[in-house]
Amino acid sequence: MRLHWSIRLEIWLRILAKVLASIKIFPNDANLDLNVLKSKVEQSLPAGSTVQKFEEEPVAFGLVALIAHVVLPEDVEGKMDQVEDAIRAVDSVSEIQVLRVGRF
Repeated sequence: MRLHWSIRLEIWLRILAKVLASIKIFPNDANLDLNVLKSKVEQSLPAGSTVQKFEEEPVAFGLVALIAHVVLPEDVEGKMDQVEDAIRAVDSVSEIQVLRVGRF
């Protein structure tokens, strides 16, 4: 009986296990409309990944970086790499920096 419950618990945890990644996104132009960049980032993400929220962080000389809090499944191998590659591929992005990754 105990083994049966532990297997069910493991399956349940796998279904619910998510990762939250905070990624700082530097635009390639200080005059870029950040709402357009947010939209492009959201559209570029691979299936199963979503942006929970965006934050704006002033960097210097009028440049504002976006911090995207991205939720992705934990059980898919290489999903974080796919997310990073997708964001880097956005034409308005000059650089990204992963700030933290943890269970959500």
